[in-house]
Amino acid sequence: MQKLNATLMDELNRRGISRRSFLQYCVVLASTMGLSPVMANQLPEKLLNTKRQSVIWLSFQECTGCAEAITRADKLTLENLIFNFISLDYQHTLMAASGSAAEEAKHNAIEKNKGKYILIVDGSIPIKDGGVYSTVAGETNLDILKRDAKDAMAIVSLGSCAAFGGLPQAQPNPTGAVSVDEIIKDKPIINIPGCPPIPNIITGVLAHVLTFGIPTLDQYKRPVAFYGSSVHDNCYRRPFYDKGMFATNFDDEAARSGWCLYKLGCKGPMTHNACAVEKWNGGVSFPIQSGHGCIGCSEKDFWDSGGFYESMASPVVSAETISMAAVAGVGVGVAATALNKIKKAKSLKNSEPVTIKDLKQEEA
Repeated sequence: MQKLNATLMDELNRRGISRRSFLQYCVVLASTMGLSPVMANQLPEKLLNTKRQSVIWLSFQECTGCAEAITRADKLTLENLIFNFISLDYQHTLMAASGSAAEEAKHNAIEKNKGKYILIVDGSIPIKDGGVYSTVAGETNLDILKRDAKDAMAIVSLGSCAAFGGLPQAQPNPTGAVSVDEIIKDKPIINIPGCPPIPNIITGVLAHVLTFGIPTLDQYKRPVAFYGSSVHDNCYRRPFYDKGMFATNFDDEAARSGWCLYKLGCKGPMTHNACAVEKWNGGVSFPIQSGHGCIGCSEKDFWDSGGFYESMASPVVSAETISMAAVAGVGVGVAATALNKIKKAKSLKNSEPVTIKDLKQEEA
């Protein structure tokens, strides 16, 4: 049985895992963690000297979606993470113990690892009326968070509820729900928003903290490696946006042909996440690929930011953009030629979408 203070090298030796297999594993893990080439080269040595990390996971006002998500990680799986990297000492859904035994396990883990454990929080924290709207073992979420965060090394706010308040904070916010960083001000906090977050991002960030420390964060405390680009930047429908080709109905020919869903409310251009790169269900698909526009779930106040099926602003499409896309080989030559003719009758400046019907009429 692996000891808490054992390194990954100790565990690999115990299991008889070859160096080649380990290096292949490092390649996959580096991709999951979003590492630069320099850091990827340093990863094997870092991992071999990494000790298992005590992790305390608190669940507050949430739907269990975040816990469900991490169980579906396919690159660095939850099982691999637990057995090789961390000691998950407390988590309501995943731990075998319950009741007083579970609370005692958490207390013992905190006492043994003061200043060293990672605290994961999913769910928002109600503070109205003293926080009485959500309690665990007779204590309010507010009191539990303050107490358990006191001796934590760092805090991971998992999911949009913990990171930004999420659904519980949506108007009229009857419980006075707030995010973790509105309460805890003296600890490093990493936000991993999403409703729920992408499984591989969760395990990738945890692995980064264990090997390299706190990753580079953006202004909203999100890891830049995963939230540095918008969904729009990497979306396979992006060329159609650039050419002013938009679906106007979820079931029209344009939508089925892969045209941009911006006119149907897709929030991809203003949403920072790795959905189009990491995808879901083992890299099979993501919402836009399955035919539904991005709802912006990794952004602040996304529940109150407007209708999910209403575009936030007119898309910026110009003749120059269309020309550049054609030169780069992104568009189809025939369609680009037709668009140049159609734009005389339709003002792209005013973002009026070009439809399949227009192209067919032009071809005729």
